[in-house]
Amino acid sequence: MSRRTVVAIHQPNFLPWLGFFDKLGQADVFVLLDSVQFPRTSKRTWINRVKLLVGGAARWATVPIVRSEGSALAIRDVRIDDSQPWRAKLARTIELNYRRAPAFEAVFGLVSELLETDDERIAAFNERNLRRLADALGLDTGKIVRSSDLDVEGQSTELLIELTLAVGGTAYLPGGDAYRYQQDEKFAARGIELLPQAFVHPTYPQAVEPFVPGLSAIDALMSCGFAPPLRRRSRAAAASR
Repeated sequence: MSRRTVVAIHQPNFLPWLGFFDKLGQADVFVLLDSVQFPRTSKRTWINRVKLLVGGAARWATVPIVRSEGSALAIRDVRIDDSQPWRAKLARTIELNYRRAPAFEAVFGLVSELLETDDERIAAFNERNLRRLADALGLDTGKIVRSSDLDVEGQSTELLIELTLAVGGTAYLPGGDAYRYQQDEKFAARGIELLPQAFVHPTYPQAVEPFVPGLSAIDALMSCGFAPPLRRRSRAAAASR
């Protein structure tokens, strides 16, 4: 029996949540989808924003982009707007809101370094930072490839299928909300198995109650440090490997 090759595809998000890294951990190949158009409104994307605990509530932390270009460009070409002092302001916000977290001293140095990453484009900035975070979580970053480096065309489900096949995939790992846009029958028609992620969010000590899921992995690292059991593999996917 030939070995299954599981492919995950995800946009290069800003300081992603734990579900992103769970998907990276489960995949054999992880494609950063940087070749599609950047969303026209920020309300539809996590590429330049993520949620953190600020003032005891989940609040958006945002990387400003050059929106005059961003509405018409591929993700890989969208530039960060460094005319605003967002890096120092966000570092200060994180420091003020997490300085009492158990692992603050160990984690804040890395966070500050990530925010100062010297890339003018959001995709490159995010990729470098998520690789650093993946390393901190003990994940293999050698499996990461960019869609812009692959000679693949298509839209929506067809693009996902072609990318999966381009990297030798036999199975595709969709996220929990894939049902909103994905046409499952098209994967089967091309001989690709679907392995839904079914991520179960771990709980850990937070500064607030009840527990707030879905925040940046930075929140978990601040509470647990660099070597906690933060990733919980999908039970269904793990059992099928």
